[in-house]
Amino acid sequence: MDGTLDHVMLRVANLEESLEWYQTHLEYEEKDRYEGDGFTIVYLGPEEMHEDGAMLELTHNEGEDDLEVGDAWGHIAVRVPEGELEDYYQQLMDEGVEDYRDPESCGGRYAFVKDPDGHEIEIVKRDPDEGALWSLDHTMIRVEDADEALGYWTRKFEYEHTGRWEADTFANYFLKPEDAAPEEMALELTYNYDGRSYDMGDAWGHLCVRVDDLEEDWEQLLTREAPDYRDPESNDNMYAFTKDQDGHEIELLERDPDADSLFPF
Repeated sequence: MDGTLDHVMLRVANLEESLEWYQTHLEYEEKDRYEGDGFTIVYLGPEEMHEDGAMLELTHNEGEDDLEVGDAWGHIAVRVPEGELEDYYQQLMDEGVEDYRDPESCGGRYAFVKDPDGHEIEIVKRDPDEGALWSLDHTMIRVEDADEALGYWTRKFEYEHTGRWEADTFANYFLKPEDAAPEEMALELTYNYDGRSYDMGDAWGHLCVRVDDLEEDWEQLLTREAPDYRDPESNDNMYAFTKDQDGHEIELLERDPDADSLFPF
């Protein structure tokens, strides 16, 4: 199994407004687009993104103009160079982005803005050699049991526990595939100690994990007792979906590097 996080999918109410926001403020370019029956999917990412860098997938369903973000979904994080966090945050403010959590309020370590649908976007400082400007650094989801969540990702997908940050009331755990490139997106699991439960909402979509062989890797996941949610056969053997212990959807996708389109359908 490859295990690289291929993309993260968010649903948006107004596709053109969202595309303009990401293309203007994060300098993303459209990598591919699929017009389906009643929906549109667009892949976005930096122009100079690494071959293992993760993309952002925006999905718009016709007639769905009132989306609920929920609190089980946390945020995506994007990279800016070390020492330039304040400058890039100010650039976003000058461009009219809403002031949500500035660097000073976050101890100078990071900052947050929101996109037109209220999806939170963290801005983190990274070495420029660890991914293109604004490239996806990690995506955060909240989990109800840290031990179960860590066990799920290390057993099912063979991810490595690469870091943690523990506070008085919560802990963050970071995971990546074994031998992941620095440019790859990581997964951040947030666990709050107060035993709360979470609402998925409908604006949060899924994570996608790239696999080497869809059928073979799907069978391996089932052997490891991953939930059989949407198997390859039910999706014309183009992709499949499982779920984690909290119900977050995880797509499995086999990429053809020589294909004209990023979409397998």
